Amino acid sequence: MSHFLDSELWRFARTRPSMIFGFVVIAVNLALALIGPLIAPFPVQAPVGASLTPPNATHWFGTDVSGMDIFSRVLAAPRVDLTIALVSTAVAFACGVALGVLSGFFAEGTAIARFFSGAIMRAADIFQAFPLFVFALALVGFSGPSTRNVIMALAFLNIPFFLRLTRGAVLQVRSRTFVEAAICAGNSKLRAAFVHVMPNSIAPALVHFSTTIGFSILLTAGLSFVGAGVPPPTPELGLMIKVGAQNMMTGQWWTALMPGLVLAVTVLAFSVFGDNLRVFLDPTSRR
Repeated sequence: MSHFLDSELWRFARTRPSMIFGFVVIAVNLALALIGPLIAPFPVQAPVGASLTPPNATHWFGTDVSGMDIFSRVLAAPRVDLTIALVSTAVAFACGVALGVLSGFFAEGTAIARFFSGAIMRAADIFQAFPLFVFALALVGFSGPSTRNVIMALAFLNIPFFLRLTRGAVLQVRSRTFVEAAICAGNSKLRAAFVHVMPNSIAPALVHFSTTIGFSILLTAGLSFVGAGVPPPTPELGLMIKVGAQNMMTGQWWTALMPGLVLAVTVLAFSVFGDNLRVFLDPTSRR
């Protein structure tokens, strides 16, 4: 603990309240993903009171149209939303970084290597030419709404972003002396790419990891809102907003506002934490 408090990252974070805010919110979400359903005061998938009860001392966030406690469901939601976001982002990160290393390292080489590198980038261009939400909606709609299909769709959509970031970094690193020395020492080009180039090119993708988690949480909520995400009565923020939005026009504002605020704060936290992490890892961008 004392080592962390003396670290450069902690000294940097103390000058960035937004980074501390992001870290705290992320830590709370991680904790809730582990124990949220256990500490919820009421069952998260069963009616526990009268329908559409306003916020009160018993039901802090009120109840929804089915009589389920909104506060309890909000506590349980990170287990669903964060799991989807983390798993899909991790898969996209692994695939995108690997493809980015291959595409960048072999951008100049034999004709076959150049063709392979170009084919990867053209495929990424095609995927990114479509609006992301529409593409995700089509993928989930084709395979059916489920947690697994949402994870697969989000991972598929985010691969090109990690690919491009990694490829750009690899293009700057691959011609350095230590890479040429590794090849001259008997390492194959493939080994040099993943053992020597990748560790020195992965920083931009790592920074993007945090931002992508927030984006994935938002996209998961959007898919659930239009009925293409996780099935009800799963405690998921987008699904709660969808159910609550139907009652807001009749005065039951809490049904959508409470999960909506939690969603906004969570996505904002991942975004600002990622932005601050980028500044920390790139001293030239500090002001």
